Amino acid sequence: MRPLDTTKPPYVARVEKIDEDDKSNVNVRVRLFYRLEESKGVKRMLFHGEKELFLSDRYDVQSAHTIEGKCIVHSFKNFTKLGNVAAEDYFCRFDYKAAPGAFIPERVTVRNPSVEREDRDI
Repeated sequence: MRPLDTTKPPYVARVEKIDEDDKSNVNVRVRLFYRLEESKGVKRMLFHGEKELFLSDRYDVQSAHTIEGKCIVHSFKNFTKLGNVAAEDYFCRFDYKAAPGAFIPERVTVRNPSVEREDRDI
């Protein structure tokens, strides 16, 4: 979705509902995804991917005209199975509570060849 500030990247959102009002304006109700740099107090860790998004608890209603295109947000497991990652491919493995800046789950298991299993806080 096109942001008001054109120097920022497009918003990524999941369309929840499409409505048309009595003046034939088409609006979409969306649930927003956040990029790491848009989330509160989180620094990039080695396990964060450049194409990683966080599904937030924020909803918005926008004109359908703000939609710039379609992308696909995969589960992490399905993303790792992609043979060719396209520009419109992203992945999500965390939910994000925008107001407090909290993630669900709070920890993630990271596979490290030198360690059997390592849990990391996000």
